Amino acid sequence: MPTFAGGKFYIVALKNHVNVGFSITGLNEDEIKLFEGTGKTMRHIKIRSLKDVNEKKLVELIELVNKKATCTEC
Repeated sequence: MPTFAGGKFYIVALKNHVNVGFSITGLNEDEIKLFEGTGKTMRHIKIRSLKDVNEKKLVELIELVNKKATCTEC
């Protein structure tokens, strides 16, 4: 699974969708709720088709995590 920015992000292709993962360490509870999953250090958003891609939201999430999250290299 490819990771980026020292482990803050990942992308994984699954059978019916793609998960774009984000480090949540350092985010507050409201920010963590923006993501799916139950992980303690990483959460994700699911993309099921190109129509599902909300570029503005994706960029906002990337900027948020890049600014606030802390992650050691995986």
